[in-house]
Amino acid sequence: MINKPSHTLWLCCMANFINAADRVIMPIAIVPMTDEFKWDMHGQGWVLSSFAVGYISSQVIGASATRKYGGKNMLTLSVFLWSLSTFLVPLFAHSLYSLILGRVILGLGEGFGLPTMFHIFSHGIPSEERSRAFGYLVAFGSIGQTVASVICPHLTWRWMFYLFGSVGFLWVCVWLYSYTDPKAGDIEEFVEPPKVNNNNVNWREFVSHWPLWSIYIAHFSMNWSNYIIMHWLPTYLTRTLGADQTHIMLTAVPYVMNSVVGVVAGHCADSLISRYKWTVLSVRRLMTSIGLLGPGVFILFFSAVYNLPLAVFFVTICLGLSACNSSGHLSNHAEVAPSHAGITFAISNTLATIPGILCGPLTAELVTSSGGRWLPVFVLAAGVNFVGAIVYLSQSAASQLL
Repeated sequence: MINKPSHTLWLCCMANFINAADRVIMPIAIVPMTDEFKWDMHGQGWVLSSFAVGYISSQVIGASATRKYGGKNMLTLSVFLWSLSTFLVPLFAHSLYSLILGRVILGLGEGFGLPTMFHIFSHGIPSEERSRAFGYLVAFGSIGQTVASVICPHLTWRWMFYLFGSVGFLWVCVWLYSYTDPKAGDIEEFVEPPKVNNNNVNWREFVSHWPLWSIYIAHFSMNWSNYIIMHWLPTYLTRTLGADQTHIMLTAVPYVMNSVVGVVAGHCADSLISRYKWTVLSVRRLMTSIGLLGPGVFILFFSAVYNLPLAVFFVTICLGLSACNSSGHLSNHAEVAPSHAGITFAISNTLATIPGILCGPLTAELVTSSGGRWLPVFVLAAGVNFVGAIVYLSQSAASQLL
């Protein structure tokens, strides 16, 4: 079987759909679960952040294993592992420590996923289609979050996990039947070979170049605010703004905007490069600036209002503009390190998972120590975004480094 770029794209997009859906189940389910199991704020924080412990530990391992064992095997393992851990949550929820362990395993499985997809994309998607490909990949993740946010409030919390775990098992069956690795032995095939195909790169090279660090820092900054929104938005709307279970469906709105903006931004970025002859670097910097500075401003607006519809509007704009990063620094990996995009993304995503670990206990501590006020949480997130934008604008590049 020969994999067409479109065939590869849609299979990976559906995997990311399930990936992202499984991530937002717990932030929604934790409200009724807390009522049932009587967890305190710090317990909730550790349940939410334990996912990131597994996620951060598997990024580089997954990217390296993909080069050795192939994208098909690694993505199969990834989706099966995270789907199994999702499906089994109701069986272990009575024990906080067992639940935290299950969340670590969920993160471990999902940590293999995106580096593997980036590896597959860097080999199978032409450069003139890459911005929109990453745009669609990110958009399908947002659609997955949207679907989960709409469906889950209508289910008991146990059936949230059973349903989406089963969808992952179904995807594994389709993937095994319909996808064939283009890799043969140790020779990797590229739709568009890199200018210099150097497979013997010293590991120090991955952390020795400022253009790579600009990507890593931009990714870290983007994820800081995104993790705050993903993990704590249902709790914030419920406990601070008085939202009920019906209103929790409003958490789907930001993800709808994120998916739409991601696709539009991808097409615009490719058009600026191919039709209007912008340099790749200028497009990456423009999109990253919009994707970091815009959310930084609107998360401050979000923190200043206590009207539910207006708060949802501001957080929707915030998450929508964040999708521009898919055509910015997230697409930059395949240009600075085409032979090693999976590894550079894995390093980037490992560092960018630190906010996922910190945002649970740190948010709980900031809110508790400030007497229930969330303003310090959002001010910190905005500041991190602004710093990330400045670093990327001053240090990024689009020429091959590795």
